[in-house]
Amino acid sequence: MAEMISIRCKNNGERREIEAGSTLTECFQAFDLKMEREPIIAYINNKVEGMRLRLYHNADVEFLDITNPSALRTYTRTLFFVLCKAVYDLYGRKGSVIIDIPVSNGYYCDLKLGREVTADDISQLRQRMQEIIDSGLQIHRREGPTDEVKAMFRKLGTHSKVQLLETVGSLYTTYYELDGYVDYFYGAMLSNTSQLKLFDLVPYYEGALLRIPSAQNPDRLGDLIRQDKMFEVFKENHRLQHLLGIGTIGTFNLAVRAGHAADIIHVAEALQEKKIASIADEIARREGVRMVLIAGPSSSGKTTTCKRLSVQLLTHGIRPVQISLDDYFVNREETPRDIDGDYDYEHLHALNIPLLNEHLAALFRGEEVELPAYNFQSGTSGMSGKRLRLHDNEMLVVEGIHALNPELTAQIPDNLKFRVYASALTTILLDTHNYIPTTDNRLLRRIIRDYKYRGASAADTIRRWPSVRRGENKWIFPYQEQADVMFNTAMIYELGVIKTQAEPILEEVREDCPEYAEAYRLRKFLRYIQAVPQDTLPPTSLLREFLGGSSFKY
Repeated sequence: MAEMISIRCKNNGERREIEAGSTLTECFQAFDLKMEREPIIAYINNKVEGMRLRLYHNADVEFLDITNPSALRTYTRTLFFVLCKAVYDLYGRKGSVIIDIPVSNGYYCDLKLGREVTADDISQLRQRMQEIIDSGLQIHRREGPTDEVKAMFRKLGTHSKVQLLETVGSLYTTYYELDGYVDYFYGAMLSNTSQLKLFDLVPYYEGALLRIPSAQNPDRLGDLIRQDKMFEVFKENHRLQHLLGIGTIGTFNLAVRAGHAADIIHVAEALQEKKIASIADEIARREGVRMVLIAGPSSSGKTTTCKRLSVQLLTHGIRPVQISLDDYFVNREETPRDIDGDYDYEHLHALNIPLLNEHLAALFRGEEVELPAYNFQSGTSGMSGKRLRLHDNEMLVVEGIHALNPELTAQIPDNLKFRVYASALTTILLDTHNYIPTTDNRLLRRIIRDYKYRGASAADTIRRWPSVRRGENKWIFPYQEQADVMFNTAMIYELGVIKTQAEPILEEVREDCPEYAEAYRLRKFLRYIQAVPQDTLPPTSLLREFLGGSSFKY
């Protein structure tokens, strides 16, 4: 008689006895769930797994469709796999692809064909990808001794994977096979190519843009919007990485192990300070500017950017005067609410915009104003008693998530403003087929900061993160290309430093907590990265805003 195991389905709260060794797909069929979209992955005891996984023990299962962020990552990762196979099928060992930059609601793919990439190349690749998808090919999850897997990838010439696996230290390694083509990917895969319903591949700069379903509406592709300034920031950082000889986590890990961590930190910090100085130079050259607006998403390092830029402005004889947008919050009961009914403090109209514009206009006329003060405990706004007048050698510096939104300073002439967009745009790759989401970098920063300075657990921060991301998509990202300059606050070494503080905080998230899946995913990701002690960081480092030990006051 077959051994039976007990499975509890979190989608409907029911429990079933199923045969041990059944796949998740068979488990889903046993529960006869009616879902609007087919599940493509599942949480097994709050861990992400593919639908071909076999179950041998009692477990809690939650089936997830593409509307879930983890499922969309799995869908996207499988598209990467199909693209890599298509490149191999058409160009063999002579062709390769780097899954490079998240941009324009898709992913920039740097195609290496030994010649200029043409629109016809991209058309043929798109067609080959569609053929692979239409063929309904199974994606097989394989596992082997790491030494053998490394030898296999070394023979295939995929050196970035060999370098990564050499530094991870795992005895066994999981990889994937698709119709004879093998590759290594971080995270779960779909079980069959036919599950890929929607994609596109279009020319983009010197390579291609892989377009994916919209996170808000997965029945259509994300809007193709030009992000020329952001793209140039990514490419600029890639050029700097090329100078250092570090483009992937594998090369980074090897450099750290060779004792070069301090050198990497010194160069990265110097390059960042040089960029801040160049922004101050540009502000000083621009005639008539009286206000610098600094915007960016959560945990992008806006506050330290503001402080370091203020120092550089002083070297030009410009005295920076800061105004905190937090002091312009409306009374709590007047604050808009989000879709869950909670107060939405990231909403633009959580700020008293008429009062802000009134004060700014008065300051630029040379008048004195009394600044407001917001009491976060009582949720009330009042006057601070602090008075301010702007003198000829002074410049307002305003920092906040809405700083680039035209409505925020609608009554102030544009020629008085200089706009800076700051964000942590992670440019180092795990390997050439595995990019690192920029949101992961910011989420890890925020987990550390909230834990150290706001008394919030990792679970608290992870729970709040989807709401933060919704606010960013609505209030920040639509205006980023309007910046006069973009500033990348991410540094090539930072994940190694973040690892030392983030891991123990993430380990506190319990397995029975809904946020465990995300905490586990982040812990698993951090295991790839060589730890770097933070002792070498200067006290002015932007990372000190999150890690502690800064010489700036916050």
